[in-house]
Amino acid sequence: MLRVLSLRASALLKLAVLPLLVVSLSNSARAQNKVELFGGYSYLRASVQVGQFGPLGPGTACPPNCGTPPTVPQQVNLNGWDLSLQYKPIPFLGAVGDFSGQYGTLDGARTRVHTFLVGPQVSFPAKISPFAHVLVGAAKESQDATTSGTFFSLGTGTSVAAAAGAGVDMKIFPFVSVRLFQLDYLRTRLHGATQNQPRVSAGIVIHF
Repeated sequence: MLRVLSLRASALLKLAVLPLLVVSLSNSARAQNKVELFGGYSYLRASVQVGQFGPLGPGTACPPNCGTPPTVPQQVNLNGWDLSLQYKPIPFLGAVGDFSGQYGTLDGARTRVHTFLVGPQVSFPAKISPFAHVLVGAAKESQDATTSGTFFSLGTGTSVAAAAGAGVDMKIFPFVSVRLFQLDYLRTRLHGATQNQPRVSAGIVIHF
């Protein structure tokens, strides 16, 4: 009789502990998803102000009607990286800090664009998780060239920047997702002109 009562008590104890364990694991999973770190490849179709110099090379004045007027931007393909850190106080809403750098060559000059953006991001918490965000911050563009071993800066510009975009993450492990794509519309105002530039990123998301 005592053995039967002991077995029943043990079974009841297990039944009581099981819901607590499930709730604990659920809360732990939610806590692990409060912070997301993304890192990956980024492509920018940039609208770049071309640095101008004279026929003798960088450092010499460009006479009238020499080459492309500096007020006319050119399109260039830049490749680089994108990093972002998101904190989610609730499952579908977070605050994002996004940092990127893209690099390439235009008319023989090394060209770089960096952005530093922050803003809100909404997402659908599921295995396939679409998201959208609106970000604001700053952008910096610079160009330089080297002629006969001499370094020349062809100009640097900074401006306020804004981006609106969306993408899709796919979870492959409990704490790891693949960012299938992130497409942003990046707007800057460098050298007194407005640039509207598409940016595409993809990579890995780690959940903490």
